[in-house]
Formats: sequence, C-alpha cells, structure tokens
Amino acid sequence: MLDRVRESMMSTLGPWLAADDEGRGPRVLDLFAGSGSLGLEALSRGASRVRFVERGEKAAVLLASNINALDVAERIELVRGDALAAASWGGERWADIVFFDPPYPLVRDPETRARILSVLESLCRDVLASEGVLVFHTPRGLIGLDDLGPGLIARERDMGSNALLFVQREEDA
Repeated sequence: MLDRVRESMMSTLGPWLAADDEGRGPRVLDLFAGSGSLGLEALSRGASRVRFVERGEKAAVLLASNINALDVAERIELVRGDALAAASWGGERWADIVFFDPPYPLVRDPETRARILSVLESLCRDVLASEGVLVFHTPRGLIGLDDLGPGLIARERDMGSNALLFVQREEDA
C-alpha cells in the first residue's frame, strides 16, 4: 500500500483508533499482513493489540524482524497461516479494526473474487466487535458497494488506482 493511501486510511480511522472509556486502545486484525505496516502503524496510533496473519515465509520473517526492532512483541500475535481461513482470525467479535488487503490477483480473478467477498462478509459478521470497521483495500472500480452482502454498509474512498472500503455491519454504523 502506498504511503499516501495508508496515511489517508489512518486519518479516516481516527475515531476507531481512539481509546475506549476504560482507556483501552482498539484491537486489530491485520490479514495478508506482509511487512506489518498497517498493524504497526495502528499500534503507533493507539491500538492495544494486533494479530497479524501472514502465510509467506519471507514476509513473515520481515514482519517478525520489524516487530522486534520496534520492541512491541508483547502487544503482538503473529500467526503463520491462511488469511482467508477462519481458524487464523482468532475468535468471535473481538476485533475493533480489521485490515483486509488481499493480493490484487485474488480480487481480479472472478473465481477467487467470490471467495474474497464471502470472507469479507464472514469477517464482518463473526470477527468485528460492536461498532468495529473492516478496511478493504482493493483496485479502484473492481468491487462496488453493491457487491457487499446484506446487512453490510460501506463508505468508499478512491485514491488513484486504489479504493478503500470502510465496511461495517448495518446495525453498528
């Protein structure tokens, strides 16, 4: 993700990154974590915990190195697994913010796009905490608001060739 897109996304997430009434920062699930830039940025802006899910060997090694360099391991859970598998997500309705940034080829291919949208629905229904938000990073114009399942609403921000969809359950928006 380009730096300017990430900065804009984090600015939009300001209300979700704020501490709750007990002073606890949000809990974050970062899927397709790569180097960890999204989850680590969320930590620097107040998140209390981040669960990273990354399958790739090289990316996971880099992510572990970044976590150690920033000395934040006590606030991190690093899962080596499939970001599209519910077993990697970490339980029910716990995440205040979910970063969902699948590789573009998965979103572009009509066969895998259907699975991506199905997983997005499951994440919103089963993993997002009350009033939480899922941020879906996708190629601009490829996924529309009409592609989201029933009971989900989103705001879309187009940024060059990228789109960010801020998705919530309708009852939580």
